Amino acid sequence: MALKLFLFALLLCLPTSLSSTASKGKEKKSKFNPYRYTFIDKASTFSSSSSSSFSSNGQDSSYDYIVIGGGTAGCPLAATLSQNFSVLVLERGGVPFTNANVSFLRNFHIGLADISASSASQAFVSTDGVYNARARVLGGGSCINAGFYSRADAAFVKRAGWDPKLVKESYPWVEREIVHQPKLTLWQKALRDSLLEVGVRPFNGFTYDHVSGTKIGGTIFDRFGRRHTAAELLAYANPQKLRVLIYATVQKIVFDTSGTRPRVTGVIFKDEKGNQHQALLSNRKGSEVILSSGAIGSPQMLMLSGIGPKKELQRLKIPVVLENEHVGKGMADNPMNTILVPSKAPIEQSLIQTVGITKMGVYVEASTGFGQSPESIHTHYGIMSNKNELFSTIPAKQRRPEATQAYITRNKYQLHEAFNGSFILEKLAYPISRGHLSLVNTNVDDNPSVTFNYFKHPVDLQRCVEAIRLVSKVVTSKRFLNYTQCDKQNVHKMLSLSVKANINLRPKQLNDTKSMAQFCKDTVVTIWHYHGGCLVGKVVSPNRKVLGVDRLRVIDGSTFDESPGTNPQATMMMMGRYMGVKILRERLGNKAGV
Repeated sequence: MALKLFLFALLLCLPTSLSSTASKGKEKKSKFNPYRYTFIDKASTFSSSSSSSFSSNGQDSSYDYIVIGGGTAGCPLAATLSQNFSVLVLERGGVPFTNANVSFLRNFHIGLADISASSASQAFVSTDGVYNARARVLGGGSCINAGFYSRADAAFVKRAGWDPKLVKESYPWVEREIVHQPKLTLWQKALRDSLLEVGVRPFNGFTYDHVSGTKIGGTIFDRFGRRHTAAELLAYANPQKLRVLIYATVQKIVFDTSGTRPRVTGVIFKDEKGNQHQALLSNRKGSEVILSSGAIGSPQMLMLSGIGPKKELQRLKIPVVLENEHVGKGMADNPMNTILVPSKAPIEQSLIQTVGITKMGVYVEASTGFGQSPESIHTHYGIMSNKNELFSTIPAKQRRPEATQAYITRNKYQLHEAFNGSFILEKLAYPISRGHLSLVNTNVDDNPSVTFNYFKHPVDLQRCVEAIRLVSKVVTSKRFLNYTQCDKQNVHKMLSLSVKANINLRPKQLNDTKSMAQFCKDTVVTIWHYHGGCLVGKVVSPNRKVLGVDRLRVIDGSTFDESPGTNPQATMMMMGRYMGVKILRERLGNKAGV
């Protein structure tokens, strides 16, 4: 069972002392405060009277900005806005600081396999039959991902319409606080040399920049294997103007519809005890609610609040505030396929350190080894366990007893060497295939239905075939022979093993590993870089304001039609800082001080 959890977490490749480089406005840590910062508290502490000290004018109980989601973009956004205005952050999860599953590299897979209600990771299954996860913790995806840090390329920045100068200023703001240079393991060095051997050149050394060839990227894990997340960017905040509520689950955004355009007035949220509260937005010009709940949460929240396809809203008896057929559309996930490379000897655990950026629009990375700290949260529920809360979301045909038994039987034959081995993975950079998101019910705690349509477009499938051929060359290169003991004659054995080891709910052709296209279809998994659902020009404007309503923005990956760089977290955090600075400058000009 542990093997299945290990494989699942690795295939999902998707914090603690403060540096001295942050601003003077940083909050001092309390030795006995598990939340680290005094402006963080449980949602149940909220009351309209207690919020008056954070209000915009000192008289009413309101905020200049309410940020829904303290994630990878939400934390740096809130920290920046608090330099000049009162900010309330509503985060549905807890804090990462005391969670061993989040804090240690060796617990990476355990954090994703933890399916308890208090887990930092909320699992879901797309209708494609692919397991996935979304963050449920302050710091968002930076708390549960593989930690790799790499910037977007200049072309992405240009397509996004961003100011290159401000982008270049915003990345280092993040990097000074939480990003590190990794110490390469022997396996990652072998991958580096093998990529160069098969032609993924030149070698660009250690760099945060996105450049073609092979490079070593940054990491949010320090040299002790401790994770540093976007939540630590709150250290930049003005503690007198920021309030962060954890276990605060927003139910809906509230609108005043008496005028010519719907106007946001606040939000309704539920605390950890199940009690509801209403947080009000200040009447000052420029005050806004900012959705930063990710590519799953943001389109879901818009629809729950009455903005979305009219028929879908009416089906669930949600009052229509604004009809917009594009909400939840244009969803995409970068498909990932892996080759399992077993090893008879233990290999030092590592997550992503080396990456090959090919000219064919494919990225090649690797993850190795297995680890678990004594402090980690143990879970005894397997992916297919009927005690797994995820199980009920699996389509009925795939939950048949015989299907479940076949899954278990198939995984009995996994090699023990997989514990010590590696996954060489390839990710498609720009998938053409698109899907959609729709509501299942009106309960915000439940996952919506998500379809990504992996490989629906033939170009995506052909690029995957080319990528698997490249990875096959990598694992049979001279540099890898000392580790894999394989040759070209048994690549198909590795492919067959990879099909059996793969964890998804898609039908598999176990005896057909000579067809690379079939291999791609059978073994597709996520690298957790999904995006879309609130696209620019269709749901939001270029400055991320929701079209057709006032005082509402969306600032997160749901606004992207492509995933930035090899791994998006660097750009998500940069975006939070960037948009915060843009908003302050729009309101205050030179007086913003940023």
